[in-house]
Amino acid sequence: MNVFNSLSRSFTSSYMMMIPLSIIFQSCLGSIAVLFILKTGGSFLLLQLGICIGVTMVYNASVLAQLKTSWVFKLLFLSIVVNLILLLIHVF
Repeated sequence: MNVFNSLSRSFTSSYMMMIPLSIIFQSCLGSIAVLFILKTGGSFLLLQLGICIGVTMVYNASVLAQLKTSWVFKLLFLSIVVNLILLLIHVF
């Protein structure tokens, strides 16, 4: 939890710089996850696509809605974790 708090403080202190960087990073990560989901196919394809696209869009919407920085960081963290899990499932 200590690492999460230090990353949150760093994100909050340089929030205006982190907004475009985080949007680009998590959007690219989400699109790579979608690429591998579509490439491997399998069962629950639409559910996995919906989850991947949903968490990515929720983060982008939270930035556009100008939510509190703590909420934005938590949603960024959630988006990265979910997309990484989906990506790792389909890569290996």
